[in-house]
Amino acid sequence: MKKLIERLFCSGRDNAPQAKQPFSDSNGVKYLIAGLGNIGAKYADTRHNIGFRVVDALAAAAGATFATDRYGSVAEIRHKGRILLLLKPSTYMNLSGKAVSYWLQRARITPENLLVVLDDIALPFGAVRLRGKGSDGGHNGLKNINLILGNGDYARLRFGVGGDFPKGYQIDHVLGQWSDDEARALPERIDMACDAVRTFAASGINAAMNLYNNR
Repeated sequence: MKKLIERLFCSGRDNAPQAKQPFSDSNGVKYLIAGLGNIGAKYADTRHNIGFRVVDALAAAAGATFATDRYGSVAEIRHKGRILLLLKPSTYMNLSGKAVSYWLQRARITPENLLVVLDDIALPFGAVRLRGKGSDGGHNGLKNINLILGNGDYARLRFGVGGDFPKGYQIDHVLGQWSDDEARALPERIDMACDAVRTFAASGINAAMNLYNNR
């Protein structure tokens, strides 16, 4: 009887589904693509969450799904031999640096292979602007990443959300939902941002800048 019980319990453990690693240890150059945003249903369709929307689209196009892990949700995709670790921080926007720093270290990715995707009120709706490094530009997510990493020497993709709002209403604008016209045009612009991310990983920041800036 004792042997039967042991066999049943051992069998149950052997057949239990194992947690899948959110990133691969196999050969290949790794990139961390961090889409910034705020967790929670009330923020899901806001302009401030465009970083989440872009990495969601990248995962969906590759048939990948996100898994909840420390400091965020992560998914892994591949593009032209590169491994892209997609990250949606769960720290809220103002503490994004904690999640980015953790996943750079855990996945052993250098800051040169980091790309942060975020919203920008200084750009017209749907415009994409890539840079290899820079200041935070007043964006709280970038500000915290710069603070935690100690510099701004990493690539970023700014997605324009427009600046058509009365003075003093910036927060209402970025935490507001897209207009009907913007919502209709958004999928095409997100697709372009995804193409820019793939180009960054496959060909480098300069190639991505030349192809997609000011489009």
